[in-house]
Amino acid sequence: MTGLPSVDDIRADLPAVLARFRAGRTRAFSFGAGVPEAVLLTYDEFEDLGGEAKFAVGTDVLEPDELAERLAAVLEAARAGSGEPVVWGEAGEPEAVVLSTAQYRQLRGDDEPPAGVVDDPTVRTYATEPLPGSRPVSVDEIAALMGPEAVQDLEEIRREGNEP
Repeated sequence: MTGLPSVDDIRADLPAVLARFRAGRTRAFSFGAGVPEAVLLTYDEFEDLGGEAKFAVGTDVLEPDELAERLAAVLEAARAGSGEPVVWGEAGEPEAVVLSTAQYRQLRGDDEPPAGVVDDPTVRTYATEPLPGSRPVSVDEIAALMGPEAVQDLEEIRREGNEP
């Protein structure tokens, strides 16, 4: 698949998507009808970002073939803003989640893009310049903020590094 995968691409590729997720060869990615409309991500990432607390998620774990049958309807609901994240995997094990791009932004805590801007939240970039009041912080300052035990640990590490 090149470019943005379509619903049909994903429908035909669900077992392979699981295999890539299991092997750690792919991260969350968007798909849709020419523009990013939904996101596939691992259930672990969904859990790590607090998905169960942020969204109503059904108790059913869809098998890949069940999701393939329902994928068009899932995307229609996502387009209408009325869908819920769909958990899927094999043998009843939650392994992956499908959710709308807006839900993925909410999951990550991202801002919505300005009106009229097509945004793929899985490839979003963020400003990384220091803030105007930022300044460099030394390891010694960080240790001091953490307390006397951290300062002592840092001193021990430095002594060990100087030993022949």
